[in-house]
Amino acid sequence: MPICKERKALPPNRYVTQVVHRKTFTIKFISTACCLLLISCLVNAQWYDPKNVHPKVSNLYAEGINNAQDGKYPDAIRRINEALLIDPKLVDGHLSLAGIYANLKNYNESVKQFETGFALDSIYSKDFLLPYSISLSGAGLFDKALAAVNKFLAISNLNDRSIKAGLFRKKCYEFAIEYARTHVAKNYVFAPVNLGDNINTKDLEYFPSLTVDGNKMIFTKRINGNEDFYETDHINGSWSKARSLEGNINSPGFNEGAQNISQDGNWLIFTGCNFPEGLGSCDLYISYLTKNGWSKPENLGPNVNSEFWESSPSLSPDKKDLYFSSNVPGGFGGKDIWVCHRNANGNWNEPLNLGAEINTPGDESCPFIHADNQTLYFNSNGHQCYSEKPDLFVSRKMASGKWSAAENLGYPINTIDDEGSMVVASDGKTAYYASDRSDTKGGLDIYTFELREDVRPLRTLWVKGKVYDKKTKIGLPSSVELTNVATRQATSKLQTDEVGNYLVTLPVGNDYAFNVNRKGYLFYSQNFDLRNNAPDSTYQIDIPLQSIEVNAGIVLKNVFFNTKETVLKPESVTELDNVVRLLNENPNLKIQIGGHTDNVGKPADNLRLSVGRAVSVVNYLLTKGVKNERLTFKGYGETKPLATNNNEEGRALNRRTELSVVSN
Repeated sequence: MPICKERKALPPNRYVTQVVHRKTFTIKFISTACCLLLISCLVNAQWYDPKNVHPKVSNLYAEGINNAQDGKYPDAIRRINEALLIDPKLVDGHLSLAGIYANLKNYNESVKQFETGFALDSIYSKDFLLPYSISLSGAGLFDKALAAVNKFLAISNLNDRSIKAGLFRKKCYEFAIEYARTHVAKNYVFAPVNLGDNINTKDLEYFPSLTVDGNKMIFTKRINGNEDFYETDHINGSWSKARSLEGNINSPGFNEGAQNISQDGNWLIFTGCNFPEGLGSCDLYISYLTKNGWSKPENLGPNVNSEFWESSPSLSPDKKDLYFSSNVPGGFGGKDIWVCHRNANGNWNEPLNLGAEINTPGDESCPFIHADNQTLYFNSNGHQCYSEKPDLFVSRKMASGKWSAAENLGYPINTIDDEGSMVVASDGKTAYYASDRSDTKGGLDIYTFELREDVRPLRTLWVKGKVYDKKTKIGLPSSVELTNVATRQATSKLQTDEVGNYLVTLPVGNDYAFNVNRKGYLFYSQNFDLRNNAPDSTYQIDIPLQSIEVNAGIVLKNVFFNTKETVLKPESVTELDNVVRLLNENPNLKIQIGGHTDNVGKPADNLRLSVGRAVSVVNYLLTKGVKNERLTFKGYGETKPLATNNNEEGRALNRRTELSVVSN
C-alpha cells in the first residue's frame, strides 16, 4: 500500500485474546508493546472462581466474547453488560470489557473497567496489571502507568517474555514522565477538529498536503480499495466540496497515494506501486499542472527510484530537495529518510541518507519539510517513543547543513497508538493529520489542530512574482537567487517556470537581496528590507529585465557605502560579483559605472564623493580580472536625481551607483 502507515480504520484485536470454554473462562492478554502473550489467568483466586458463575451469566458472557473475537465490539459490550446486570461481581466481565474498550481506544473506560475488576478481586486480576498500565498510558496517566507496571514486574515467577514486555513499557512510561517534566506547555490544548463533510466521508481520507498559501489541499481517498487524489479549496474560511483531480493523474487500474504538492501548486510528486514502468515495488512519480489538468505521471527515474521501496515524498519549497523514505540498502536499517538534490540541469542527483540524527535501525517514514526549508517532521519507531508504534518527530537543519537530533513531539500529539504523518501550514502553527478519532465520518478522516509552540517551525513570509522583458512585457524563464544581506549567504536558488513565474518562502527577520540572471539581459538586483515585515505575509515582486543594448542601464541597488565615504562595504561583494559574471559572459560588453548623491552638502563635495565611489567599484572589478579598457567611470554628484530631495526616502533613492552599457 503506497501510503505512510496511518491508523487503521478498524482497530485490530491486538489487546485481548479471549479463549472461552464452557463454564471455564481463560482470558489471555496480548501486550501492544511487543505483541507478547502474557501469562494465563488460571491463578488461585482469593474468592472469584469462573467455575462458579451462573450458567445464564456464562452464556451471555460467552456470546459477548464470540462477538469480540469477530470484531463486533458494540454487540460484545452489550452482551457482557447484560451478564454484569445479573452478576455485577463477574470479574472476567469487567476485565474483558477493559480489553474491548482498549481496542476501541476508549482508554478512560478501559481503566475504569480494569479498576473495577481489581477492586473485586485483586489476586485474581493481578496478571492484568500490564494491560492496565497500557490503558493508563493511553489515557495520559503515565505516573499511574509506571506504578502499575512496577507492581506487575514485582510478581514472582513471571516468564521472560512477560518481563521483557513489562520492562519495555516501563522505559516508555519513564520517558513520558521525563518529557512532561522538561517540556512544560502552559495552556496548550490539543483539540483536533474534523475538517467536515466536504472532505471526510464514510471512505478513508488521509495524507493531506497544502500549497504555501494554504488555499488548496490535495489528499488521498480510498474507495473500495482503490486510492485516488482529491482536492479542495479554502474559500472564505471553509473548505470546498472535495473533487477528484482533473487530468491524467488518477488511474482506474492503479493506486496513487502518499502525495506532496509543491508550494506553488504546479507539481505533484507521489508514490505509485506496481506500475508497469516501475523500477521496484513502489516508486516516486511526478505530474505537472497544465491547462487541461494534471499531466500523465512520469517516473522520476533510477537516480531516485530503485528496485526497492520508495514512498512518502516531500518537496522543499524551492523544489531543490526531494525527501522520501526508502528501504534501499546502505542506510541504518529498515526504512530510512533520504534526500535527492536537483541540479542546474533539472535532473535529480543520487539520494543521500539524512544520517544518524534522524535515521535508526528501526523505520523512519513520512518526512515533511516545512515552508521554512529548515524544519523536518517525520515518524519513527526507532527513536524513543510512547509505545512500539511510530511517533512523530522534528529535526531542524543547522547552519552547517547538518540536522539536529530528532525530538519527539510529545504527548498528547504522540500517544501509544500509531501516529502516521503530519503536515504543517506555512503559518507554522496549523497542523493537519489523518486519524480515526471518535468523531470520524468513517475510518481515517483528516483533522486539523494547533501545534505546540516549542515544536513549531520558523515563521516565514513568501514572495511571488514574474520575471519579464521590460520592453515587451513577455515572461522570461530565469534563475532567481536570494541572498541574506547581512550574512551574504545564499538563502535560496530557484528557477522560474516557462512563463517567468516564481514563488519562494523566506524565514522572517532578515533583509534579502534578489538577483536574477538571464543570458542576453542585464542582471536584476534589488535589496528588500523584510526584517520587520509580518510573518505569514505575501509579497508580490515582479522583476523587469533589460536586454543588453547601448544606453541600457541598471541601478546597482546592493552596493553600499558608509555616509560620506568611498570605501565599499563588505555586503556589496555579492552585487559586484554579479557584474563580474555579466562581463565574463559577454566578452564584448563595455560599461560605465556612474556615481550619484543626494543634495545634502556642497555640490563640489558631492561631485568628488560620487567620483570616488565610482572609482572604488571600478577598482574592485579590476581586481577580479576585468580588463581596464572595458571600464569607464563618471561622477554625477547631485545633478541627476531620481526622486525628490525633500525627504529621506527620496534622498536614499538618489544616492546610488549605476551601470550603463557603452557598447556590446
